[in-house]
Amino acid sequence: MEVLKDNLFRVELPNRHRILAHIAGKARLKFVHFSPGDKVTVGMSPYDLSKGCITEEQNI
Repeated sequence: MEVLKDNLFRVELPNRHRILAHIAGKARLKFVHFSPGDKVTVGMSPYDLSKGCITEEQNI
């Protein structure tokens, strides 16, 4: 949805909830670039539902 500083992204989930996400290690090593509007897979912790980790880009 939005690119922030320090490799942080604001991501909107299918249920319209917005979270703050960073890029996972494997995606960062592969130099994957994300743009607003891209569909991505996000891993979330059950302890903090406001933060997540972008693991991969979904190819549609």
